[in-house]
Amino acid sequence: MPPDGAPEGPALDSSLRRACDALQLEVSLPQQAALLAYLGLLRKWNATYNLTAVRQPDRMLTHHIVDSLCVVAPLRRHLQTATVRHVADAGSGAGLPGAVLALMCPDFHVTCVDSVGKKVAFVRQVAAEVPIPNLRAVHSRLERLREPRSEVITSRAFATLADMVEATRHLLAREGVWLAMKGKLPTSEIAALPADVEMFHVERLSVPGLDAERCLVWLRHKAAL
Repeated sequence: MPPDGAPEGPALDSSLRRACDALQLEVSLPQQAALLAYLGLLRKWNATYNLTAVRQPDRMLTHHIVDSLCVVAPLRRHLQTATVRHVADAGSGAGLPGAVLALMCPDFHVTCVDSVGKKVAFVRQVAAEVPIPNLRAVHSRLERLREPRSEVITSRAFATLADMVEATRHLLAREGVWLAMKGKLPTSEIAALPADVEMFHVERLSVPGLDAERCLVWLRHKAAL
């Protein structure tokens, strides 16, 4: 970690602000400071626990934080009229996008689920130290997890769509949706979805500073005939 006052801090702060402006995402100064605090913890823990293969702070910001910020507006839009807002992040790893969503949406209850203990320990530390009161982390395999059902289940770089659905369908509210972050449109994965699940929307994403394809794939249970 660089010493306080090193040029790196202001540069990351400026990069984050530009990315949020590009996303037309309103971010308060406390939220911006919290996002950078989360990034600082990720860098610190990554030196020992290898939470992510991305090492450079500017790339961590773009590939992880800003990439996750792209989901905030679509999620807010979907849940704006909901009275209950529970989000489960499947295979959350270091809390991506779950921790970012919890930080940006304090009226949502976000649960990050992962089977790797060190990653869950990291997310718990983030929730306590940043702090993010509406964030919790659970150490479990998804198939064995017994939790109240969530209105939204998110995933990022986690399994195929069919595998994600089968591992989490018992955790999703009947009228809920799956929100899967993908790179290129996963046409073959969509074709392999279970018969009772449908893709109802694909949202193309443009991640500021990242020259790569990104999309959100929205899934839900098919309506009974």
